[in-house]
Amino acid sequence: MTRDADDGFERRQILKCMLWAGTGVVWTVAGGVPASRLLGSAKAAEGGFSFVQLSDSHIGFAKAANPDARATFDAAIDKVLAMPGKPAFVLHTGDVTHTAKPAEFDDALGMIERARLDVHYAPGEHDITDARSRDAWLARFGKGAGGGWYAFDHGGVHFVSLVNVVDLKTNGLGSLGAEQIAWLDDDLRGKSASTPIVVFCHIPLWMIAPDWGWGTADSALALGLLSRFGSVTVLNGHIHQLMQKVEGNVTFHTARSSAFPQPAPGTAPSPGPKVVPAGELRKWLGVREVAYVPTPTNLAVTDSDLA
Repeated sequence: MTRDADDGFERRQILKCMLWAGTGVVWTVAGGVPASRLLGSAKAAEGGFSFVQLSDSHIGFAKAANPDARATFDAAIDKVLAMPGKPAFVLHTGDVTHTAKPAEFDDALGMIERARLDVHYAPGEHDITDARSRDAWLARFGKGAGGGWYAFDHGGVHFVSLVNVVDLKTNGLGSLGAEQIAWLDDDLRGKSASTPIVVFCHIPLWMIAPDWGWGTADSALALGLLSRFGSVTVLNGHIHQLMQKVEGNVTFHTARSSAFPQPAPGTAPSPGPKVVPAGELRKWLGVREVAYVPTPTNLAVTDSDLA
């Protein structure tokens, strides 16, 4: 590892350390520049707040990779309830269900309510499979969200939920579409460049594996609108594993699933549920806690597995 005299550990080395240090690493982002330290929790300091990211619960999934996705999602909720302090809310970054059946939506909603926290959702492609499932998802998880995208503010941070699972492109690449890009432009207009921005959606906004559909075809248009902000954090699910990237002022984080893992790009012919030894499954699944402190740092991210 290398150290920069002014900024601490050099950012590329930090990202490498994330791979082997695992869930003990908390890193903070100030003005798009990360710093790293080993901690057991990302609990917010006085004057800040924390929130939780859940993703890819796939309620209704029951195959070899995980015969009971409900049980592991319950374990994820238990993890949230056991967090020190009380998170302000939960972000769920899509694939709440596996086949978008009304019973799966209702089952998932009942389980999530056990966390006793406000929850903000972005849909996954397993949640919106056609017009009927889109309406069913919006009725339960996106009330008042119009096309499904929306924004809100909390504690000085501007949160933006995007939908990139409708009108999928070649190989299943995500798509935002002109209407949503125009909405984002309007939403961000007038916001100070010093406002911390958190964007959450299902499919990554950076090209991880285009052949697998792990990216968003028109993400450059959205990222261009975000380029003037000093601190932008993008949270997504979809790929069921942890990956991080820093690009200018934007930090990208993918999240674990609470249902099943997927192979790393290039290690299998195609994406899909990855079977691991039953005793190891919960090591591959997890939840994320994110803390915001106004000064001197902005965001701290901690990932923990269900084991």
